[in-house]
Amino acid sequence: MNLSHYLPRSVTIFKYGYTFKNLYADTVSGITVAIIALPLAMAFAIASGVSPEKGIFTAIIAGFLISLLGGSKYQIGGPTGAFVVVLYTVILKHGFDGLLIATLIAGILLILMGAFKLGNIIKFIPYPVTVGFTSAIALIIFTSQIKDFFGLSIEKMPAEFVEQWSVYGEHFSGVNFYTLAIASVCLVLLFKLKSLYPKVPAPIVVIVLSSLIVAVFNLPVETIGSKFGSLPSTLPFPEFPTLSFDKIRAVFPDAITIALLGAIESLLSCVVADGMTGDKHHSNKELIAQGTANIACVFFGGIAATGAIARTATNIKAGAFSPLSGIIHAFMLLIFMFLFSKLILLIPLATLAAVLVVVSWNMSEFHHFKAITLKSERNDKIVLLMTFFLTVLVDLNTGVQTGIMLAGLLFIKRMIDVTDIQSRKESNFISFGDEDEEDEGKDPDALSLRAVPQSVEVFEINGPFFFGVADRLKSILDMVENPPKVFILRMRHVPMIDATGLHALEEFLDLCMESSTTLVLSGVGLKIKTKMHKTGFENKIGLSNITSNIDKALQRSREIISEQE
Repeated sequence: MNLSHYLPRSVTIFKYGYTFKNLYADTVSGITVAIIALPLAMAFAIASGVSPEKGIFTAIIAGFLISLLGGSKYQIGGPTGAFVVVLYTVILKHGFDGLLIATLIAGILLILMGAFKLGNIIKFIPYPVTVGFTSAIALIIFTSQIKDFFGLSIEKMPAEFVEQWSVYGEHFSGVNFYTLAIASVCLVLLFKLKSLYPKVPAPIVVIVLSSLIVAVFNLPVETIGSKFGSLPSTLPFPEFPTLSFDKIRAVFPDAITIALLGAIESLLSCVVADGMTGDKHHSNKELIAQGTANIACVFFGGIAATGAIARTATNIKAGAFSPLSGIIHAFMLLIFMFLFSKLILLIPLATLAAVLVVVSWNMSEFHHFKAITLKSERNDKIVLLMTFFLTVLVDLNTGVQTGIMLAGLLFIKRMIDVTDIQSRKESNFISFGDEDEEDEGKDPDALSLRAVPQSVEVFEINGPFFFGVADRLKSILDMVENPPKVFILRMRHVPMIDATGLHALEEFLDLCMESSTTLVLSGVGLKIKTKMHKTGFENKIGLSNITSNIDKALQRSREIISEQE
């Protein structure tokens, strides 16, 4: 038995050997990531509508468990920008208790996804949907930071995008120019430091500088301390949230969104890490780790967590060797909270707003958004724009669900377009699809190379035979002037058939029987033949009338004709 299939990467990595040099690399990368994760954890928590320490709690607990139990060598877990929109909306609708319950359910759903090996399926969510909701989330995060960036005095912000801009318009005359100056300088520094000195932790630099300036000159700029009061220096005692059936039912749709978003974000982060390192993650282990981490965060009063792409990339660039770097990152955050909790209170909210503006720009994937809207085919554009606008103007649930549904419907339409049913007897050609007739001269199984009895009609299905094209089969006999003695239906190019296709085939068999026509199938694949056997269709049509190729089908046709004569 291969134990590596069941054990997390933090355990299996040691079977290849682990040296002091590897420990040093993991320690350096863990400390580096922790320095970057601290301001981001607080910024994401504040943007989500909770106090900053809840973001730190999440980064510590989730960061530790995701690295300890996960299926990636390099994944760094914690609060991310992708969750900001969902969490803020859940808190407004159901309160923080509702968010805890939704996160708990989402954690259970993630574990079930991993247990039922759905990790690979989640990767197949259409790319335009991913880009659409990611770009929309980036715009919403940017919008949510306008208040703190300009120092506007707004007691409570609405969750809706249009209403937010309406409120900004009403309060824009009250801009705090000290706050605007601090935020603007921090924003410029963040971009400049990233381009000129990419290895320098820019968020920490601007946070230290802006905090010193505001404190020394006593500027009238809102800080973490002035808004939230004191911060704890240790993790809280674990506490189970109060559950009720009504609350569970109310937050369940949001829990599904959190679970789906967490799964997509974490696996996308793993794929990015694999591309940077050549490693190969285990998606189902990762989902179980994500679920466990989210459940644990609930006990410590944290918020939803997932794999963080930017922090994971930083971890790799800093030289991480194993998941131990993520575990060290979590312990360093705990140390930072213990040592610097009073200093954290001095951080201006304007600085965190500038950090999140940069995060939103990095999340926007503007070049991908532009490429799809300008260069991709129409269906991809429709899916992208529909997902984007519904996420921005309605909510993430509606945007993602509609995007996936629309992408599925357009995929079905594509399958319908590439599947056709054609008559290929001699020179006759009747197409029920959009494809051109096959070049029979290059086909050794072409019907034109064979003698077809006069009372035999031959049609061929090309493409998947599923519910989208099943109704086409019913109209074939109407296209034939006189009912033939034998009707050969070639299925050599049918890769799959669903229940609707089998039902349509059975109905077509009944129509043939009513017309005293014998139906013979040609080129039936093993998988399709197995389905016919399981459903009983094989017995109804007769095993001798299911043939492996056109020559055997024609031979069977001659036998049927001679029997009737």
